[in-house]
Amino acid sequence: MVKNVRIKWSKVVLMLVLSFALVAAGCSNTSNEGVTANTGGTESASSSDTIKVGILHSLSGTMSISEVSVKDAELLAIEEINANGGVLGKQLEPVIEDGASDWPTFAEKARKLIEQDEVATVFGGWTSASRKAMLPVFEELNGLLWYPVQYEGLETSPNIFYTGATTNQQIIPSVSWLLEQGHQNFYLLGSDYVFPRTANKIIKAQLEAEGGVTAGEEYTPLGHTEYSTIINKIKSAQPDVIYNTLNGDSNVAFFKQLKDAGISAEDIPVLSVSVAEEEIRGIGADVLEGHYAAWNYYQTTETPENMAFVKAYKAKYGDDRVTADPIEAGYIAVYLWAAAVEKAGTTDVDQVKAAADGITFAAPEGEVTIDGDTQHIYKKVRIGQIEADGMFKEVYSTPEPVKPDPHLAGYDWAEGLKGQ
Repeated sequence: MVKNVRIKWSKVVLMLVLSFALVAAGCSNTSNEGVTANTGGTESASSSDTIKVGILHSLSGTMSISEVSVKDAELLAIEEINANGGVLGKQLEPVIEDGASDWPTFAEKARKLIEQDEVATVFGGWTSASRKAMLPVFEELNGLLWYPVQYEGLETSPNIFYTGATTNQQIIPSVSWLLEQGHQNFYLLGSDYVFPRTANKIIKAQLEAEGGVTAGEEYTPLGHTEYSTIINKIKSAQPDVIYNTLNGDSNVAFFKQLKDAGISAEDIPVLSVSVAEEEIRGIGADVLEGHYAAWNYYQTTETPENMAFVKAYKAKYGDDRVTADPIEAGYIAVYLWAAAVEKAGTTDVDQVKAAADGITFAAPEGEVTIDGDTQHIYKKVRIGQIEADGMFKEVYSTPEPVKPDPHLAGYDWAEGLKGQ
């Protein structure tokens, strides 16, 4: 039986205060350019004085509004770990690549990081389209990807660890909560790719089982900015709630045009699953006030670890910066991988995966534990309402972290979806 490993924060916080200036110059590259490779092999990535790790996010294009800050959080974690002695006594060296909001580019860069840069692991992705583009590359080359964003579930891969929520840790409980609040008629609006379409299949099955109704369903391409026609359809459908799975900067256009059309959160509340504090900065709290989002973490989450995390993130990147769920999930992914490597005594992918089972981390969101069967993590579910200051007021939380169920084995109504 694998013993849990608990990561302590006190030394990290102390070293942060003493070492920011020295470490920033020596252990991270925060530009959008890749770092030149100088060591070799998944195993040999740890054979020199450094261990190379890949960071692969959209640093340009429609998804950069969300992904740049996740990259920043991963670099912060690397900096903290290096300041605290590194991993296996070696410093982590980030190799940064830009997926450019283009799914074939994500696959190409993943291959480069594994084959040419010979990184020990990769932290990256946001959209399910980017993850699914990378998945066969990691499985073919036996690389290791840590994916930090909530997604539609119905997937497990031996070469991916998922530190964002799966369906039963975000979508399903948020639909149940809305139904409990008296919202029966759902209008489903999403970007046109795998996550929103699969999520909405799940939502429609759940609504049918739990007494809700689908009032309408629309999809727009990523980067789409004209929502007047869809807003008119929403007005005609008169739903109780809009369930929003738009991603990227399309959210800016949609919410501003919704407000311009005279529809407020009191008229038709919107619950989003890809709008967090970082997106609120880009859209405007005055536009979003009163609407909802379902996540597992908010900047306002009350844990001692979160107070330290928010302080460190703002000290590194500026007081105007905010933390958010995917930012935190990217940050803890680095710590969880580092703990698994320390436990395994090697960066070898197969040994790291075996060692990861049962590792527990006192994360900013609260205690998380790696489920070795699915390579997801136990997470609390939280629903928040957006306030005038751009922060979330938590209106619902599960009492304990929820066991991940990516294939929806625990839901009879999902039987027809499990093979997708």
